[in-house]
Amino acid sequence: MSELPPLTGPKLLVTAVALALGTFMQVLDSTIANVSIPTIAGNLGVSADQGTWVITSFAVANGISVPLTGWLMQRYGAVRTFVVSVLLFTLASLLCGAAWSLPALVMFRVLQGAVSGPLIPGSQALLLTIFPREKRGSALGLWSMTTLVGPICGPILGGYISDNYSWSWIFLINVPVGLLTAAVCWRNMAGRETPRRALPVDRMGFLLLLVWVGSLQIMLDRGKDADWFAATPIRVLAIVAAIGFVAWVIWEATEEHPIVDLSLFGIRNFLLGTIVFCLGYAVFFGNNLLVPLWLQTQLGYTATWAGLVVAPSGLVAVSIAPFAARLMARVDARWTATGSFIAFTLSYFMRTYYAPDTSYFWFVMPLLVQGAGVSFFFVSMVTISLSDVPPARIPSASGLSNFARITAGSFAISITTTLWDRREALHQTRLTETASAYDPALQTTVAQLQALGMAQAQAFGRLMQEVIGQAYLLASIEFFWLSAWLSLTMIPLVWLARRSIGQGGAAAD
Repeated sequence: MSELPPLTGPKLLVTAVALALGTFMQVLDSTIANVSIPTIAGNLGVSADQGTWVITSFAVANGISVPLTGWLMQRYGAVRTFVVSVLLFTLASLLCGAAWSLPALVMFRVLQGAVSGPLIPGSQALLLTIFPREKRGSALGLWSMTTLVGPICGPILGGYISDNYSWSWIFLINVPVGLLTAAVCWRNMAGRETPRRALPVDRMGFLLLLVWVGSLQIMLDRGKDADWFAATPIRVLAIVAAIGFVAWVIWEATEEHPIVDLSLFGIRNFLLGTIVFCLGYAVFFGNNLLVPLWLQTQLGYTATWAGLVVAPSGLVAVSIAPFAARLMARVDARWTATGSFIAFTLSYFMRTYYAPDTSYFWFVMPLLVQGAGVSFFFVSMVTISLSDVPPARIPSASGLSNFARITAGSFAISITTTLWDRREALHQTRLTETASAYDPALQTTVAQLQALGMAQAQAFGRLMQEVIGQAYLLASIEFFWLSAWLSLTMIPLVWLARRSIGQGGAAAD
């Protein structure tokens, strides 16, 4: 396909937009449900904690499917793989919108995540082939913008749909977009298919990957409700995950055609870059879930307003992105990565000053600082991770890096909600342990509430609601403190890597 001439004129524009929409759908579906979790959970009759399975199921399935992308494109062709992925993603979105219960929705989200693996790498690869060589920078710029615009539109769109229509439409809106994308791409690119060749597939490696990642994710999702290791199913899942992981590492290290090339971790920058990328992304993703969840469940925000709190962060990231791209071509990525982690740390520290009566403006301010960090974070970590990787191994390295990052994000969701609820329970206990029905201050407060027309039971219920709100506030502040210190500790790890320049690869220290 590299020998074919680039597209020109309106055909180039239409095809580029269609390919960008493929990326946009996948990124949008990674964020659109974040602010809709309380609505979905309420409509399906489950708790908000259980509702987060809608996010983790998609993330885990997507992460597991990413390593298969390279094999699929070589076996069936890049165009065919991308178009079929778009169509299957569209079908899965339709099924998600028609889900009648949480188990059904989670099952369809797993399907949606599993078939979406080729969307992002496929759209990026195909965009580069339809543009002239001298304009490939513009192609990558268009591709990057879709990955940044998705997180902006996701919270706003998800919140507006949840508040004004059925939550099903956050998935159903993919259907017309997916059909249009598939039709345009196939019509304009069917004759530009890449060469196909029969390649062995590492079935055992994929099966072991599925076993240990799936077992670990289910353990993290269900452990909180099952009292963790006091429950036999959780212990069994932990054992299966541990044994599966060890077996997977051994298998992949000895397999001639591994689904995941673990030998890449022998490259210093790739190892350090991937570790920092995963940890930084996990903290970032956990905070992106916690803030809208807290705003809606405890502070009375609607889904729309929760989305409007989160979305400005993406606007800042998009605004700074062009400057970040130019700077990355001249500056050591370790410096830009350090700047991004400083911005993250400052953002998380600013959130420790949140209070129940905090205004919308002060809720948004830390997220604006976060947006500045995001604009440098992703490109810096990708540059560091891939700087020492030989060109022939970059596709495998990129797939492994994305798999690790997406999986870390899905684990972070479960860990975040577990930590948040456990600390809330602790603070609630401490806030109420000295309370007594005979406490004069308590009796006075109850009497004042009764004077406002509340029955005694209602007055005690109102006070308990305030206690729970304060407990969740304290738990949130603790989580923000932890996030800030974790982000700060990432900076020394970044400087253990070798020097990395965006266009020139690595240079020796």
